[in-house]
Amino acid sequence: MKVSVTVNGNAVAAEVADRTLLVHFLRDVAGLTATNVGCDTSSCGACTVLLDGQSVKSCTVLAAQADGRSVMTVEGLSSDSADGMHPMQRAFRAEHALQCGFCTPGMVMAAVSLLAENPDPTEEQVRSGLEGNLCRCTGYHNIVRAILAAARGGAE
Repeated sequence: MKVSVTVNGNAVAAEVADRTLLVHFLRDVAGLTATNVGCDTSSCGACTVLLDGQSVKSCTVLAAQADGRSVMTVEGLSSDSADGMHPMQRAFRAEHALQCGFCTPGMVMAAVSLLAENPDPTEEQVRSGLEGNLCRCTGYHNIVRAILAAARGGAE
């Protein structure tokens, strides 16, 4: 079937099998490999992207369900700053909120969505908001600090 998705502001269209998952469409068709395939069961959140502004695990969404919609991946986050980084990416770097980096794209996208819904969360709200995203390196403390710093504007 033909699927057309706006990915990071660019139109991406392709003929794909009707069972193609959005995560595979992003990686294999759009060539955006930062969206990781972690578990294929929606347990880890490594594949988290924004679909029409809402955080979703792209391993649970068919590419056909995204047809005509807008997807943002971590590659689409950017800013006009000298380093080109989104404030959340800058906060993750400043707070050492990554270790192996496998979960980082999904964590960053979940965090961006979280702050869009709640721009001034408490630590508990951040921890609750990240429940669906797993860090295999157990770097949660610094991830939470990074999100709180981004909420305060401390990563600008």
